[in-house]
Amino acid sequence: MVTRKNPIFDTATTLGKILGFLGVSAICGVLVAGLLVPAAAVSGSTASGSIEFFDALPAELKVDPPSQSTTILAADGSVIANLYTQNRTKVSLDQISPFMKEAVIAVEDSRFYEHGGVDTTGILRALVSTARGNRQGASTITQQYVNNVLNSNLEAEGNIEDIKLNGSLNKGVGDKLREMKLAIALEKEYSKDQILEGYLNIVFFNRDAYGIEAASKLFFSTSAKDLTLPQAALLAGLVNSPSAFDPLTNPDNAKVRRDLVLGLMLSQNKITQAEHDAAVATPVEPKVTPAKQGCAYAATAPYFCDYVLHLLLNNPAYGADAKERERRVFGGGLTITTTLDPNAQAAAQAQADASAGANPDKWGASMVSVQPNTGKIISMAQNTSFLPADGKFDSQVNFNVDKLDKDGNDLNGLGGAQPGSTMKPFTFAEWLNEGKSMNTVVNAAQRVYPLNFRWRNSCGVTTGGYNTAEKGLGAADNLQNAGEGYYRPMTVLEGLYNSINTATFASAAQLDFCGIQKIVDAVGLHEGLPTAESPNPKVDMSILGNLLGSRQTAPLTMASAFATFANDGKYCEPIAISSVTDQTGAQLPAQSSNCRDALKPEVARGVNYALQEVLNQGSGSLIKPRLSTKTNFPVAAKTGTSNLNESTWVVGYTSGLATAAWFGDPLGSQNRPGRNLSFNGQFYENLDGYMIAGPMFSKYMAQVAPAYGTNPFPAPPSNLLGSTPKPAPAPTTQASQAPQPPTQPSAEPSKPGNGNG
Repeated sequence: MVTRKNPIFDTATTLGKILGFLGVSAICGVLVAGLLVPAAAVSGSTASGSIEFFDALPAELKVDPPSQSTTILAADGSVIANLYTQNRTKVSLDQISPFMKEAVIAVEDSRFYEHGGVDTTGILRALVSTARGNRQGASTITQQYVNNVLNSNLEAEGNIEDIKLNGSLNKGVGDKLREMKLAIALEKEYSKDQILEGYLNIVFFNRDAYGIEAASKLFFSTSAKDLTLPQAALLAGLVNSPSAFDPLTNPDNAKVRRDLVLGLMLSQNKITQAEHDAAVATPVEPKVTPAKQGCAYAATAPYFCDYVLHLLLNNPAYGADAKERERRVFGGGLTITTTLDPNAQAAAQAQADASAGANPDKWGASMVSVQPNTGKIISMAQNTSFLPADGKFDSQVNFNVDKLDKDGNDLNGLGGAQPGSTMKPFTFAEWLNEGKSMNTVVNAAQRVYPLNFRWRNSCGVTTGGYNTAEKGLGAADNLQNAGEGYYRPMTVLEGLYNSINTATFASAAQLDFCGIQKIVDAVGLHEGLPTAESPNPKVDMSILGNLLGSRQTAPLTMASAFATFANDGKYCEPIAISSVTDQTGAQLPAQSSNCRDALKPEVARGVNYALQEVLNQGSGSLIKPRLSTKTNFPVAAKTGTSNLNESTWVVGYTSGLATAAWFGDPLGSQNRPGRNLSFNGQFYENLDGYMIAGPMFSKYMAQVAPAYGTNPFPAPPSNLLGSTPKPAPAPTTQASQAPQPPTQPSAEPSKPGNGNG
């Protein structure tokens, strides 16, 4: 026999629901009394016990600023990118449309300005509605704000599994009571307007819009202060169920909900009948501005942006561990002002993009500039797409920087490429440093340097050899130039500006290799790929092959090293971040110029003199930057090409700007030499530094360098110039170091172990 339920107590019946409601309301009355009055004012053991329970609940709420979007800016204040875990931009209440404030109060908490955090009238109304079978919420805006703050704190602590949403099944009576007590305590500490401002800045509207400012931009491409009445009503209605009332996916539901809000605003005398009718007649027409976050969606310079981001995430000043730093950078509402010049960046990007044309074989081009007297990175570009795109060479690896920083942290860099003959100026600098004249004649006819050659090295042992007869014993083939016409006596100056390998070795044979090493170290040169011993190993100049640039070096490293010559011998570490402020305006650790004496000024001036001759009459004479066909400005540079022609360079500078331009194989394919290639309809038998990297450098510098200063370089002292010898005879065979029109194939490439111009 089935037992029948008594209809009086059956909660499925109306009468049962009413009785249940009365029982619950009696309990809640005691509990609310415990929240609202001191324990001594309530008589009865039940009430006293309830009050003791509530007194034990926490009454302090840790109102930390919610996660806010971080913005990365260029030097002129323009936005490069936004970063966030929650897309939120905090705005003050006076920057929010009055329609929005009235709309959210009308639909979420009409007695907001009357209650003390918990609305007992609203609770009773909700209980009656629930007893009648219609669920109705009773949380005030203050309670909702408390709940959002609690969840925000849990998320900041990494306890996402403990988050409890309004109306969710995992939110029990104890949670609700705690929320009520915290709401009452909050109202004693903050004004109503402060609470409303906090609520509108923290509340969830969409997975890409937290807070009213982000929601206004996402759905209507406007700001919170400019929201119209129908727009504000729609967003206010969205809070209750962001997915159900999403105007993008459920426009009909969104309109019904919006119109309900408008009706409430009318009944509460917040708007006139005419305003209501006009708003109801307005169609739901979102104007979406998609939220794009991260460097992949940067407005400009995505790889520079990524470099800046890695610098911050690697900096212990932003958190004790990687997780804490990520929370601070992505959710701290930081404003990061960088050194990037958008005009220079646009010019660099245009040249990088034009370098290889369609580029189905994925050859890489990159260019980076620094300011010599500060180390500020002015531009950083490469010819790839950060995100996959049809017909594009996509890569997230930064061609311009090291693989790791000095502490072994990831920089997402390629680690550089063989710099080839762009290393030759540093041997030349030591020649001058030892007081020798650049017009001294050396024997560039010598091609054999056996393994037992007596190199001078006061701080180590120089290793390697160029002697075909000893090839099986560890030596390379006889030293070679790119063409036959330069095996003859010549000045050290001519050897540099025409990029003659044998001249570099002939001069090195008269130098202390320890001095060359000190020059290289002083100007910040290091390898871009880590070893077991060091994340940024030094370029070991006791290895003969490194005189001709055999170790991978990043373009940023090369640009900064050459900038030392432009800065009269002072080396400045490259910097990218000028300032960082948090959401309160407080300054956080950034970067500042860190410069040091690296070379004697007279040595730097001697190198400047020689590298100007590279463009005046040497390996770069076809690529000298000009403001017009008739106007030159002082500029110095060196071309460079690796052994297999797969890495080509021009690194140069004016008095105010140093730039490294690189074109080559970023995939590291040793079976893919830079020979017999076509780019932009032009055939190249052998790639050379002046051919593609050269025009990139030249056109960019002509456009950008004048804004940073193109003052004449100070002259070197007479003892470093010396007397000018009789010019050497013209070569019998044109070498690749001598200028050739890009339409002509270059001469015979140099062999492994030899640099190329």
